Amino acid sequence: MLTSVDTDVIRALADPLRLRIVALLARETLCTTHLVAETGARQTNLSNHLRVLREAGVVETEPCGRFTYYRLRPEALDVLTGRLAELAATARANAERKRACP
Repeated sequence: MLTSVDTDVIRALADPLRLRIVALLARETLCTTHLVAETGARQTNLSNHLRVLREAGVVETEPCGRFTYYRLRPEALDVLTGRLAELAATARANAERKRACP
């Protein structure tokens, strides 16, 4: 069963720009300046997307002087992929079950 935390992560990953940010952070820890350069997004827009990802627990921050670095939290994705794998396994196991209509 999916939890509210899982649905928060799914919502966070549903946006194409946020998914792109996650893909970039999977390769390396980046600061906002790097992410602006990589995505072409405006600073304010990017900051809003990073806030959503942070609140969903997908990324964490690391202050470094004037800059803030962002790092992907793989365990947040591991939990979600585990739950989705359980759903897929349940669907496979019950593929032939069909409830009769009243």
